[in-house]
Formats: sequence, structure tokens, C-alpha cells
Amino acid sequence: MPISKHITPHGILQRVEADGRARPLAGAGALFFDDDGQLLIVEPIYKSTWEIPGGAVEHAETPYAACVRELREELGMELGIGRLLVVDWATGTTEEPEGRVRFVFDGGTLSDERLAAIELPRDELESWACVPVEDLFVLLSGDLSRRVTAALDAAVTGETYYLENG
Repeated sequence: MPISKHITPHGILQRVEADGRARPLAGAGALFFDDDGQLLIVEPIYKSTWEIPGGAVEHAETPYAACVRELREELGMELGIGRLLVVDWATGTTEEPEGRVRFVFDGGTLSDERLAAIELPRDELESWACVPVEDLFVLLSGDLSRRVTAALDAAVTGETYYLENG
């Protein structure tokens, strides 16, 4: 396994052994609304709950850049995103045993024309929908429901929230 050198913020040189099993430990997504104020969510083919558009942060990628890339890959278009709404530390689950840091950005409103242009990757996403916020708890996981609820509040207050498990 390759070994690299890393200098900590305190100037201490560390030897770091690369781990070929390492996975991204962060994810980034965005909240988008339609003209009626309903939230855009996507249905993955690999799990029973819906998600907001987004995905894993890759090696040497910022959460913002990852979000823009994931939106391009998942929705088939370039979308600008706004400010950071929420940072959430999510402990491991059966599906994802390692903890993750989740970033949620403000995507703004998508016109009917932009929504009609969505092209999903059929090997990853089954469908998309714009749903009333009050219906999210039925479709999203508990952690994601809490994360989205906090992000909606952060969008209104102009603040950015730090959460733990939503």
C-alpha cells in the first residue's frame, strides 16, 4: 500500500498509509422547489426511501463541487446552487456503516420548463417528483426528513445549521 506524508495544521509531519477500501465520508445535495413550492425529490433504484438530488463527495472534491457534479449526473443539466443551509453528521446505518457528513445547499426554484428537461440516469434513479413538504416524512428516511426540515427553516431564517442525525 502506498505511503504518503501529511503535515498537520500544527506543523507535525505524519506518515499516512493509503487504504484501498476507503470510501467517501461526505455527501452533498440541494433543495429545489417547483413554482408551487413543492420540493423536488428523486427515487433511487437501490433503496426504498426517496432522496433529495445529490450524492457522494469524491476524493479531492469540495462538497459544493460534488453537489454541482451530482446534480448534472442525476438530473442531466447544469444547475446553479446557492448557499449552504445545513451540515449534518449522520452516524452509520446498516446500509452505510461509516458515519457521513451531509451538506445541503439551497437550489432555489426550478421552472416547469427546467423540470420537464430532467433526464435521470436509469441505472441509478427510477423517477422524480415534486411533493408538498408535509408529505416528506412518508417518502424520506427519518434522518433525511429531519435534515430537510432544518434546511427549510435555515432557508427562511438566513442561518446555516449544524445537526447530528438530523
